[in-house]
Parts: sequence; C-alpha cells; structure tokens
Amino acid sequence: MPCQTSKLRRLSRQLIRQLGLLHTTNDNQLLSPVQAHTLIELGQHSYSIKQLAEMLNIDKSNASRAVSKLIEKGLAKTSANPKDNRSLMVHLTTKGRQQQRKLDERQNQQFSEIMAQLPQEQISQIESSLSHYNKAVKRAKTQTGYHIRTITAEDNAAIAQIIREVSAEYGLTADKGYGVADPTLDSLSEVYTADNACYWVVEHQGQILGGGGIAPLSNQPGVCELQKMYFLPALRGKGLARRLAIQAFNFATTQGFSACYLETTANLIEAIALYESLEFQHLAAPLGNTGHDACEICMLLKLNS
Repeated sequence: MPCQTSKLRRLSRQLIRQLGLLHTTNDNQLLSPVQAHTLIELGQHSYSIKQLAEMLNIDKSNASRAVSKLIEKGLAKTSANPKDNRSLMVHLTTKGRQQQRKLDERQNQQFSEIMAQLPQEQISQIESSLSHYNKAVKRAKTQTGYHIRTITAEDNAAIAQIIREVSAEYGLTADKGYGVADPTLDSLSEVYTADNACYWVVEHQGQILGGGGIAPLSNQPGVCELQKMYFLPALRGKGLARRLAIQAFNFATTQGFSACYLETTANLIEAIALYESLEFQHLAAPLGNTGHDACEICMLLKLNS
C-alpha cells in the first residue's frame, strides 16, 4: 500500500502540473489559480463568500481575498444577500463575464486536445476513476481525527457495549439468534488472534465508536466472513464503514481468500446499501454454519487476487 500511495501522489502532482494549475492566467488580467477558480464558479451562479470558500475548499479569509482582488480588477461586484443581511452576494461584472468566457474557451480547447489523444473507452474509464477518486478525497476529509486500528484487550468492553447498543437500536435481540448473543462478545480481541483473522476498531479522541472484523468461514475453503460490523450513530455518514470494509478485503486478499461472505438482516437498510455498493451479490441460501439463524440476507463478494 505505501508504494501504491506514493505512485498515486506522484501521478496527482504530475496531473496538476501538466494541466497548468500552478500557473497564473495571463490574458491582460493576471489571475492567481484561486482567483481563476472563483471566477469560473461565479460564471455559473452568484454566491456568498462562505459558499465560495466551501466550493473551492479554502478558508473564508482566502475566499474573501480572492473576491477582493476580482473586485479591484473590475471583474466582480457585491450586493446585499436577500437571505442573510450579515453577508454579501458576489456577482461577475460584464468585464468579469467576458474574462470567464475566455477562461472557459481556453480550458475547453485544452481538454479537447487532451481527449483527442484517447479512445472513447479510455475516456470513460478516466471519468469513472476520477469520480471515485474525487469521492474518496471528500470522504477522507470527513475522517480526519478518526483512526482504524487492530483491537486490543483494552477495547473489549467498549466494542461489546457498542454491539449491544446498536443491536438494541435495530431490535436485534439476543433471543432471536443475532450476533449479540455470541458467547465471545466480551472477548473479541481473543477471538481474532489467528493470522488469517483480524478485528479493527474505529477510534476518535480516545473513544471507540465502532468496529468490524474478518475471519475464515467454517467449512468453506477460500472464503472469509465479514463479521460484527457495528457503528454508533456518531460515526455514521463519514464513509468509515466503507473504509473499514475495504481494509478488511485487502487483508483477506493477502491471506489468500478468494471470496468474502456476510449475513445481515433487512432491518439494517444502510448496511445492505453499503454492501451492495461494494459489489456484494445476494445469495439464495446461506453458506457454512454461522449460527446466526435470524440473519435472512446472505451475500458474497469475489475478491481480487
């Protein structure tokens, strides 16, 4: 993974440089990259400085400076915000729209020339890959301060309590045969000690907020099982369940597994949507004998070797 990360970083740097994103735009108007991107966004709509900062992924002070420079150059102006009298709306002037159109024309020409080097199939692949990359970048930003690490004995009580709380939240009671009834629930660090098994917890500011594990599926050679994926509400919506699952798949692949199995229930709507987005396929019948008879949904994912 470090080697792959280094390569992607290098390719990202090269792409930024090749597209000229480090250059100023000189067409009778000297614009910094931030000013140019601000101009482009304002060509689509009028925005407040706060909105521009969010769209450009910069702090509000940088967005304010970029707008001030555009105003100085006669490319933008401000007006009262009808929805918030504490802020102003930024608009392009006639001169600004002319400059924005020139920027668009230049970029359209640049990308037309780039696309002319590639067959349609590769263009579609690039679009799909960049879309995934962009989503990954956004998810990573929401996960700052959250850490996924291997479980220790000190985590046992916390993760057992989380599993009980989340199970109760969704009505997955022990008497119905769900995972919360497992006798090993309070000692998960001991359960996942084999070389081909692992359990990870998600930690934030010293607090355990969720976890999930992987282990061989009994009597199914080459198949592992994604187990005990439970997240507290505070952890949801940040893409960490996807990240943990992908980490588990990567681990499983290094251990020689060719497929990953899981069992869940219709109550866990969000979990099912996640598994389907990860390309798990629904099965007509369960594999192995997990002992979780109440889990009526069985799914399988083919792992890349």
